[in-house]
Amino acid sequence: MTAPGVVLFDLDDTLFAHRAAVESGILHYAETLGAPYGASEADELVTVWHDLEEEHYHSYLAGRLDFEGQRRARARDFAARHGVALSEDEASAWFADYFEHYVAAWSLHDDAVPALDALKAAIPGVRFGLITNGDLAFQRRKVEAVGLDARMEHLIASGEVGVAKPDAAIFRVACDTFGVRPDQAAYVGDRLRTDAIGAARAGLTGVWLNRRNAVPSPEDELDALTSHVHTIPSLADLPPLLTSS
Repeated sequence: MTAPGVVLFDLDDTLFAHRAAVESGILHYAETLGAPYGASEADELVTVWHDLEEEHYHSYLAGRLDFEGQRRARARDFAARHGVALSEDEASAWFADYFEHYVAAWSLHDDAVPALDALKAAIPGVRFGLITNGDLAFQRRKVEAVGLDARMEHLIASGEVGVAKPDAAIFRVACDTFGVRPDQAAYVGDRLRTDAIGAARAGLTGVWLNRRNAVPSPEDELDALTSHVHTIPSLADLPPLLTSS
């Protein structure tokens, strides 16, 4: 493999520990709210909240809800699961209160900074960037809060570009922004189809960061194989992968 001149990353659950922050945020917020939320088991609270995030965030990416609308929908449906009815304004306020607990838990994965440092040492002149599905201002806030802004040359967000991963267009926009061909760039993300397969089909080196040892569907496994996707369990494995010949 020829070492790429540009290495692009997904943000949430690739470099930024989103899932951990979400879990901490909803558990601490439920504790402050008390009954009926606090009466639920922790695993149940986290599972329901994650499921609603997946459902409504994808509605936002598909254009069925705006950014604030998907937040309200998450809060409304979570409360309804616990027998609480929220108006639109109440749902917005509920999510805003939860959000403060989520922000308090923001951090990078432990392997993020060491991997970036190792790539810098192994590939002279390598450049870094981010491609993320989401609102540009919100994602930039996270990037700045955890200190990634000093390391990332560009942040490409679907909310700004108008298309979301795995559409090849957003990967090509990123490559154009850096002034490189797709075959001169690698992309690393925690979602097999959205990130790694999408990037590989756009002509980049696609790398799936499978931190949780997830088992892909037969369709995803076949598409990953035919797209020549690489799989790693940790970002510590990224520098040797990208510099192997």
